[in-house]
Amino acid sequence: MIGKFVGSLFKNPPAAAGVIPQNQQSETEADDARTARSLDQLRTDIRRAGAVLPPLLSSQLRQIEDLLRVVTATIAAQNASTEQRVLLAAMISDYVPTPLRAYLAMTAAERAEDSRATGLFIEQLTTLEATVQDLLNQIRTGAIAELSTHGRFLADKFAAPDSQLRLDGQ
Repeated sequence: MIGKFVGSLFKNPPAAAGVIPQNQQSETEADDARTARSLDQLRTDIRRAGAVLPPLLSSQLRQIEDLLRVVTATIAAQNASTEQRVLLAAMISDYVPTPLRAYLAMTAAERAEDSRATGLFIEQLTTLEATVQDLLNQIRTGAIAELSTHGRFLADKFAAPDSQLRLDGQ
């Protein structure tokens, strides 16, 4: 309803519910491709850094990268919201690589397994991993809710009339 109103203000024909305009769909596909390329670059960066990272950090980074791949595929398959896509892109292009570069710029002593910097980086990655899991859950839950709503609509639309419904004034 609001879409029709806004569309009428700008002389655009109202779009059918659930239908993504062709130009917006191609932009989304381009964004998805850009995100996939950024994720490939992140994987390369993590693998290059693997030799100088403590094993726990290397393992945690690879696990996060694997989760980000699952989220990327799920977002593309479920047609996730713009906010979810933006969060994913930020994780891939900023939230993981920026602290990784900062950590790698430190001296070898600061990158020791028991150093304060390593502990902080582990905490950051733990928080980020929980955020990735939450995002994945949001996407899946949203898809389930959407299917449930659609199912209720279909059930209501095709349900037999109520036997107590009287149309003749009785």
